[in-house]
Amino acid sequence: MNFAKWGAAALALGMLHVAAPAEAAGGKTLEAVKARGTLNCTGHDGSYLGFAEVDDKGNWKGMDIDLCRAVTTAVLGDPAKLKIVPISWAQRWPSLQSGDIDIIIKASGGTLSRDTELGLQFTNSYYLGTTKVMAHKELNVASLKDADGGSICIPAGTSQEQQVAAYTAKLGIKLEPVLIEKTEELEQAYFSGRCDMYAQWGPTLAIARKAKGKVEDHIILPDVLDVEPEVMIVRQGDDNWVDIANWTLSALLFAEQSGITSKNVDELKAKPTSPQIGKFLGATPGVGTGLGLSDDWAYSVIKNVGNYGEIFERNLGKESPYQMDRELTNLWNNGGVLFPLVFD
Repeated sequence: MNFAKWGAAALALGMLHVAAPAEAAGGKTLEAVKARGTLNCTGHDGSYLGFAEVDDKGNWKGMDIDLCRAVTTAVLGDPAKLKIVPISWAQRWPSLQSGDIDIIIKASGGTLSRDTELGLQFTNSYYLGTTKVMAHKELNVASLKDADGGSICIPAGTSQEQQVAAYTAKLGIKLEPVLIEKTEELEQAYFSGRCDMYAQWGPTLAIARKAKGKVEDHIILPDVLDVEPEVMIVRQGDDNWVDIANWTLSALLFAEQSGITSKNVDELKAKPTSPQIGKFLGATPGVGTGLGLSDDWAYSVIKNVGNYGEIFERNLGKESPYQMDRELTNLWNNGGVLFPLVFD
């Protein structure tokens, strides 16, 4: 045989293999969710204002809930196929590991121990928050170093416990921790005066203070105990599932960056302004194949849930009771740190 011709033929076959589109992927979790027909996502054992709120009729809303809806829509095409499972902070990990829930979207930070000791896997960050401390104004505490000997409410079973311990050790002060798991009970303990201070994720403190209508009576201290990237969390070993979560987040960010909203998405799908937009919205094929999803999954997400900016504004921002600014949780081209992966 002519080895030169054989080598050329082998190279050509190799190039064809590289150029061929990937087969439809399908990890274990995706297969299980499709077979079940519902996606099980985390709620809260009560309400976590702005992120996971439930009314007396069992209706859920919030930033995290809408992200659960976005992933559900990407996979099953319909946000109504989401099942919210109310769980506490401590129940997050065993509920995921047992298969009772498919994904954790519950204001949860990506940490080394959660990755290496608990066998968890993280997406890119969907919210960058700081851990801060709120104090009763009447105590005249200007910063945490002035609070030596005071008591501090901390959510039990969260990374804030370690953050408070590390920060107070650095300052050389001692505080009496009051650990309570349920957010409503924790806030009741602080606002009733049981605790001098309240350590929490910064957005939660701002929301709680405003929700109680007592903005003037409480100050959020300037100390920043830590910066925590909030992530969606899945089980290790299912790369397809974490890919789906990551690309769903990127779809929300890419849509905002590109000016695609729930109101104009139909128009842009019918008349794409670029080949990239056409593929993103499923007007031309390819965006779903490698993930094991339909080619209109991103279109369905934006149509049903909106882009990232729409989600933020209705749950936390100017359309919500909390009137929060985006700050770092904004797009890279608007003063923030968020950015989408590239849809090519």
